[in-house]
Amino acid sequence: MRITPSSVALISGAASGLGEATARRLLADGAAVVLADLPTSRGAELADELGPRAAFAPTDVRDEAQVRAAVARAVELGELRVAVTCAGVATPGRILGRKGLLPLDAYRSVIEINLIGTFNVLRLAAEAMAGNEEVDGDRGVVVMTASVAAYDGQVGQAAYASSKGGVVALTLTAARDLAGLGIRVVTIAPGVMETPMMAGLPEETRTSLEALVPHPSRLGRPDEYAALAAHIVDNSLLNGEVIRLDGALRMPPR
Repeated sequence: MRITPSSVALISGAASGLGEATARRLLADGAAVVLADLPTSRGAELADELGPRAAFAPTDVRDEAQVRAAVARAVELGELRVAVTCAGVATPGRILGRKGLLPLDAYRSVIEINLIGTFNVLRLAAEAMAGNEEVDGDRGVVVMTASVAAYDGQVGQAAYASSKGGVVALTLTAARDLAGLGIRVVTIAPGVMETPMMAGLPEETRTSLEALVPHPSRLGRPDEYAALAAHIVDNSLLNGEVIRLDGALRMPPR
């Protein structure tokens, strides 16, 4: 699907990491962008930096009213053609460890942000996209973010792996649900990436993670995620698929 001057992309988790890189890429490709992120994020500052075709929408992806407001902001700017869901958390914890049981509230919170939040953005963006005229046979494209943890969940990743596994399972059924409306749904499952989450790790830990990646033996870059997201938008045959972006990484148990 070609990006046109009237195209708008809504990106959740857009104030940093994968979301920020995707916003920058789609803006460079000609779309206006709505940066949906928490009120406490640097979203407003980033929107000012990116210029008049970028807008910040304070958004908790779990909140229907806030996501609706972000979608409405996108529609004000033009035609919502692309939605990319990058908002997520990776709260660790064993099901039963030295500190006892994994609290149910901790598990629930990860599911609500990573899975329910993703679904919330998907459904509300699709509702707006359904009113678009077709461009190259598409009315819109939704790119969701899973993780290799959906397949290779490590010790302590019960909540995270569950949430990302849910996004993987959602992909095909969402694509089938929305096919009649001309809306495609594709998911990217990144491996270990250079995100703010990784930035706080000790150098020794980063080095050990890089060594797990067969080739190239390094952390993935956010701009590589953004490039794949842009290709998904462009390639109309990509639909209902989960694409691993991981350098052939398969995570060990620990």
